[in-house]
Amino acid sequence: MQLRYNYRVYPTPGQQEALARAFGCARVVFNDGLRARQKAREQGLPYVSDGELSKRVITRAKTTPERAWLSEVSAGPRQSRGGARLEWTGVEAPLLMAARRA
Repeated sequence: MQLRYNYRVYPTPGQQEALARAFGCARVVFNDGLRARQKAREQGLPYVSDGELSKRVITRAKTTPERAWLSEVSAGPRQSRGGARLEWTGVEAPLLMAARRA
């Protein structure tokens, strides 16, 4: 037998801002990582490893003026999306939907 649970989140304004910042950061890091891998593939370069990708799109990016704001967000969203993996953990989607409704 399979059970199903529905959860609804009502974040406070401060939590809404933190969620928006975290998901925005995850989206930016994911897109940067995906772009780096696509560019490497188009140029016939070897596959970019997760470690190298993390260095490029997180560590080095934080030192640039355009991405300096990445250092203000907690490490969790940055690191979980740094590898440019195309999956959801199952927790992010409901939180994202709650953040969008607010």
